[in-house]
Amino acid sequence: MPAVRFDQVEKTYAGARGTFRALAGVSFDIAQGEFFGLLGPNGAGKTTLISILAGLTRATAGRVTVMGHDVQADAAAARKSLGIVPQELVFDPFFSVREALRIQSGYFGVKNNDAWIDELLAELGLSDKADANMRQLSGGMKRRVLVAQALVHRPPVIVLDEPTAGVDVELRQTLWAFIARLNREGHTVLLTTHYLEEAEALCHRIGMLRKGELVALDRTASLLSASASTMLRFKTDQALPPTLVAQARITGRIVQLKAHDAAEVEQLLATLRAAGVKIEDLEIGRADLEDVFVEIMTGGRPSATPAQPQRVAA
Repeated sequence: MPAVRFDQVEKTYAGARGTFRALAGVSFDIAQGEFFGLLGPNGAGKTTLISILAGLTRATAGRVTVMGHDVQADAAAARKSLGIVPQELVFDPFFSVREALRIQSGYFGVKNNDAWIDELLAELGLSDKADANMRQLSGGMKRRVLVAQALVHRPPVIVLDEPTAGVDVELRQTLWAFIARLNREGHTVLLTTHYLEEAEALCHRIGMLRKGELVALDRTASLLSASASTMLRFKTDQALPPTLVAQARITGRIVQLKAHDAAEVEQLLATLRAAGVKIEDLEIGRADLEDVFVEIMTGGRPSATPAQPQRVAA
């Protein structure tokens, strides 16, 4: 039994300008104990898919289950199996941090939970804020409380929807160390993030959405190995020759060019020299997940989506 199953999930919205299709038959499984990354640009359908998983939005077609429980037909059991950290900072301004966690425990019928609450407070750096009112906390501290609330009932499946957006480095390190520990202990983790270096470091497998469709689904290592193995990075203040502009990724002064082997690196450098382009801070390294992501989102490589829904053995 998979921890999470999306089976031909569709979602359409009717508006004044016609029908908008947010999800187009998305199917994949997340195995129990897996750390899974769900990536895609803004508007790709990630938040819609998470909202359907959480029972906040009803799918137009298809089925979603959590630990075997249908999110619509068996909503209470499915929701109890989930711990969701939302993007938005949503909090009750009338309670202290500890009170908020006790109340959240009560929502799921969990009693005598103070020992676990104390552990959550310690692991997330909130012990000295336990009796502070939620209104007194900084944005980063409120984010930590949202994580604690998602975990307070010890759910087998943890959903992190952009959990480190706009937070400091300390919180990122604290959060990932704790989440990685929970994953090692058997918790399933579903992560959406725009910080692709986090996804590359943490996720066993990655799915990518584009315009509501699943366009890649594979192990992280396989996605990386299927891309160009070498990336040429440098800085320049000059325009590239037209033959290189189409294949370059340019961010300000930083230019990145793909190469499959040493011979292609030499050819790129020769082309730059011949065009009189002066380069600085030259680096030659392996392609990372950001390179793979850009390549897939721009249609630079074949879709990795299987013809039939890919299942992971339970």
